[in-house]
Amino acid sequence: MRISLALCAVFAVWFTADATVYLKEQFLDGDEYKTRWLESKHKSDYGQWKLSAGKFYGDAELDKGLQTSQDARFYALSRRFEPFSNEGKPLVIQFTVKHEQKIDCGGGYVKIFPADLDQAEMHGESQYYIMFGPDICGYSTKKVHVIFNYKGQNHLIKKDIRCKDDEFTNLYTLILRPDQTYEVKINNEKVESGSLEEDWDILPPKKIKDPEAKKPDDWDDRAKIDDPEDTKPEDWDKPENIPDPDAKKPEDWDEDMDGEWEPPAIPNPEYKGEWKPKQIDNPDYKGTWVHPEIDNPDYTPDDSIYKYDNIGVLGLDLWQVKSGTIFDNFLITDDVKEAEDFGKETWGATKDPEKKMKDKQDEEERKQREEEEKNKKEPEGNEEDEDEPEDEPEDEEETPEEPSNDEDDEEDKPTKDEL
Repeated sequence: MRISLALCAVFAVWFTADATVYLKEQFLDGDEYKTRWLESKHKSDYGQWKLSAGKFYGDAELDKGLQTSQDARFYALSRRFEPFSNEGKPLVIQFTVKHEQKIDCGGGYVKIFPADLDQAEMHGESQYYIMFGPDICGYSTKKVHVIFNYKGQNHLIKKDIRCKDDEFTNLYTLILRPDQTYEVKINNEKVESGSLEEDWDILPPKKIKDPEAKKPDDWDDRAKIDDPEDTKPEDWDKPENIPDPDAKKPEDWDEDMDGEWEPPAIPNPEYKGEWKPKQIDNPDYKGTWVHPEIDNPDYTPDDSIYKYDNIGVLGLDLWQVKSGTIFDNFLITDDVKEAEDFGKETWGATKDPEKKMKDKQDEEERKQREEEEKNKKEPEGNEEDEDEPEDEPEDEEETPEEPSNDEDDEEDKPTKDEL
């Protein structure tokens, strides 16, 4: 069944009983994907892509996807499909992302473009319809972008949706509904949802503060006031510090040399601080003044914010400091159930075997490190053993062999009597 999908990948649109699938891409036909995907020529130094399942996976062939392969590069690649409009029906955008390189800074999102995009000139400023997916940079940025273009302006979601930052394959799903609601899912579980009008500043607010209204001058919004009957006690005022009564002038103090002696200051135990009258309820309190609102004359309702009439290109337009991210299992459809089932068939099937393989690799690497550390220590012990024989020649050098030859020489010399 999975292999047959490779043939289906050539076609842009096909139908199931209840769903329309506009794009499904799993890269099951190897390098043939290059006939469907086009690299932008806008820059001459875009990063190169390769087909790979990565270092750990569930299936070496089925899990192959597009992988970034060069560090510190921009990437720009796109695929065209039969144009369509999502008017009156859901739009579901789904794909998997795997940051197996422990990404430090880089995008993992996709962009949905209108069909009239010049793919050969696609770049960071090319106008898109939707931008969706994870973005990671350092510790502060780990979020899911959901950006909609409305009348030529890009609008960012006001909510903070945290993305996954592990090394495994994760499934990202965006659902856009004709009732102007949305849902974001990660690994087939809802992480955020809401209204397009409420969670984006796409339209002006329905209500604004009345510019003609202002708080009345006699409006008293003090809940508490000083008690006018409260008076400060006569014995309240005491100095904060007093001279230490137990201090004594040193015997060697010389007033001519040291000046007049003064005892050091200490905190005054009778000091009560600044006096303040006690607080009582304000009899004239009217509550917090609320600025009245009026209908915003600039607001015009629009029940088609969700709608895009000419969807036709999916693009990967991003920057990565450390390469190695794998994109796979792209799906654009109008059926939420179709996307959920496809997620189970792809991400759902690979997540456990992938983790098992990664855990096994980690364990093997751990054992290898331990063996290397062990081998590093053993040569140190051997070197000490090898040093011992080197001491023996030193003992041999100390043996008095030469003097014996000198004695022989003495015997050969003539004595005084012989002379």
